[in-house]
Amino acid sequence: MKVKMILPALTEALSPFWRPIKYHLFPPLGLATIAAFFDETDDIDLQDEHVEVLNLNDEPDLVVIQVYITSAYRAYELADHYRHKGAYVVLGGLHVTALPQEAAHHADTIFLGPGEDTWPLFLQDFRAGHPAKTYQSKLRTLLGVPPIRRDLIKRYHYLIPNSIVVSRGCPHHCDFCYKDAFYQGGKSFYTQSVEDALTEIERLPGKHLYFLDDHLFGHAPFAAELFEGMKGMGRVWQAAATVESILQPDLLEKAAAAGLRSVFVGFETLDPHNLREQHKYHNLNRDYTTAIRRLQEYGVMVNGSFVYGMDSDDETVFDRTVEWAVAQGIETATFHILTPYPGTRLYERMAAQNRITDDNWDRYDTRHAVYRPVQMSVETLEQGYWRSYREFYRWSSIVRGAWTKEHLADRLRHLAYTGSWKKAEPIWDILIRFKQVNQLLPMLESVLTSFGHRLTAEDSKLLALSSRVSTAGD
Repeated sequence: MKVKMILPALTEALSPFWRPIKYHLFPPLGLATIAAFFDETDDIDLQDEHVEVLNLNDEPDLVVIQVYITSAYRAYELADHYRHKGAYVVLGGLHVTALPQEAAHHADTIFLGPGEDTWPLFLQDFRAGHPAKTYQSKLRTLLGVPPIRRDLIKRYHYLIPNSIVVSRGCPHHCDFCYKDAFYQGGKSFYTQSVEDALTEIERLPGKHLYFLDDHLFGHAPFAAELFEGMKGMGRVWQAAATVESILQPDLLEKAAAAGLRSVFVGFETLDPHNLREQHKYHNLNRDYTTAIRRLQEYGVMVNGSFVYGMDSDDETVFDRTVEWAVAQGIETATFHILTPYPGTRLYERMAAQNRITDDNWDRYDTRHAVYRPVQMSVETLEQGYWRSYREFYRWSSIVRGAWTKEHLADRLRHLAYTGSWKKAEPIWDILIRFKQVNQLLPMLESVLTSFGHRLTAEDSKLLALSSRVSTAGD
């Protein structure tokens, strides 16, 4: 059987003028995971439109397309193309689960929720000639799931080919998160066995890893055992965690000892009223500053996530948030406009209040306001979002953030890492166009490895030199 698996691209990723590095970071693990359920004799072509031009002149028997909200229109276009050619087309993913009736118009079969339990059943039915129209995940387990088909991934296209997922979902229930809708009808958080996770890590070449789990620290006993098993592997890795888990005794220590060097933290908002409104209770009454200091103490970089446009936000939220992030010495920050994804409690609440103003899924990208904010205009919200990126990544802000660090080594690393992430975007674009982005992986490994190390006193001359840099403008 000839199988075509496609991750459709977002519009921005296909721009002839600019290729953001974020679309060239990770390979399509979801499709590679599903591919493991096929027979060895099946001919599988996995294509990621973010990094390659799709071949649409082929004649596959089965086409599998993963759909996110901002790639939905492109996914439907591809699905219609292949159905017209006579292929059997199946759609799955977050957007399909949220809006199954919409997706069903473009597919022969749709999948709702995660696919570990439904794909073996579908393939059995498909080969027997009677596939169902809909497969709904019920049994949630990663036990016995076959290894990811990493042989189908074109590693050279990605800065971080060694991405890995060892759990599904998250134990928390925030109103703006897609998770509850996607995992409806079964467990919303579950993990691999530690043994299987360690085996998968051993399969990956090189030194660097990136855990794409929504919350790697979400089940403390699993995480602690995993980190103990990783000690001595010589890995450096990145992951996502909550403020609550970072403050938990011993867990961060184990992670750092196993090679954790960068963590994505969803601070989201500095306002407790916003946290309560969005049911992000695990951030309430947590000391963000203490969590950041703990990470810095163990040589772990911080990528802080912030969301604008909640009901308690006014036009002052942007400058306050950026100033706080810079003063904390956060290395990188991502800013988002609150987005009511279909299927979430936030969407239901805003729809009931008649506040949603746009149903063009291409604009549900956390860069556009698709609803009416309470305390500011749409224009103010969007302008404040863009201003936050400009202000946080100014050289003056980068230098100020670096100088919150006590040690020279940490200051220099902050300058190098934060500066290169945004200020070097034209270089990223060139490397992407010449398909050389993977060549920078050794440099990333070196930078991450260096975090947590200190320079000696003999570097005082460098300190004096870099001190003069702190007076530089933008």
